[in-house]
Amino acid sequence: MSASAKAGRDRVAVVILNWNGVRFLREYLPSVVKHTPREIADVIVADNGSTDESLEVLREEFPDVRRMEFDVNHGFAEGYNIAIRELADSYKYAVLLNSDVKVDDDWLTELYRFMQAHPEVGALQPKLLSLTNPSEFEYAGAMGGFLDRNGYPYCRGRIFDTVEADTGQYDTPMEVEWASGAALMVDTRLYVELGGLDKEFFAHMEEIDLCWRIRLAGRQVWAIPTAHVYHLGGGSLPASNPKKTYLNFRNNLLMLYKNLPRKGRGAKLFYRRLLDTLAWAKFVATANFKNASAIVGAHRDFAKMRSLYGNPDARENLIAWNPNILIEYFAKSRKRFSEIRNHAGK
Repeated sequence: MSASAKAGRDRVAVVILNWNGVRFLREYLPSVVKHTPREIADVIVADNGSTDESLEVLREEFPDVRRMEFDVNHGFAEGYNIAIRELADSYKYAVLLNSDVKVDDDWLTELYRFMQAHPEVGALQPKLLSLTNPSEFEYAGAMGGFLDRNGYPYCRGRIFDTVEADTGQYDTPMEVEWASGAALMVDTRLYVELGGLDKEFFAHMEEIDLCWRIRLAGRQVWAIPTAHVYHLGGGSLPASNPKKTYLNFRNNLLMLYKNLPRKGRGAKLFYRRLLDTLAWAKFVATANFKNASAIVGAHRDFAKMRSLYGNPDARENLIAWNPNILIEYFAKSRKRFSEIRNHAGK
């Protein structure tokens, strides 16, 4: 490969998946175009079968932004898969950037340099701050994510509904267990080799599943605080939406089934059924019957879908010794990542 070809291949594709998000395009795409360094990256909008005026707005107001146009809505996961498979031969890296993300300054170069210097890294994220309250971390990924021993996700800067203010307490680059899909930088070749995001998930937790598979493949996932972006969050479905409840519960079960070793997996899933039953009971007790029904539907469809994944070979249990976040948060009142004993000093 010539030096010029290699230099081109080392570029970054900043891919924004859009579906009927013309408001987000007009509000946030200008900042991405302005602050993405052209010497290393191209901004690309993959339109996921929009029926609003998104394509017209892209053609007329952002003529220099490359478009990828899909005929139908493939969902978050498969939409990105189609785009990155097409781009993988031309770009060494890709950033899966949500359409409701605003950036300033040069948000990308530090991520790019870290990936270039650390070939053992398969994915990473910047610091995620709240667009509506920039002094706080953003719920969706904060400063990098972890899973507790039962598969519940939490972050440096956010545990359950407790979101911390950013006072620089997590300003050290750190290897994490998952990086947020709101601004996820990946090695494109690895992404394609691993099958990308699981299209059966459709949306929600697909990036956590991908990062788990990246780690099982022997690569690392990091969070880099010297780069930051601002995420609106809730751009697709609000937290209280029963559809989101359904996807989160179902996809979490699928993720555990896929990535845990066969030995002990059944016991873990049985225990999760008990915990999810408590969540169902809480919804019923508060007369939130739609969300209670969503949990029932999630377990029903998980039982149907798990056959898609067969029985994985023996593998390391990457969450076996992680803390029990339910006990840490509710029983011991440890609301901050820095207070959780198993992570002290990391």
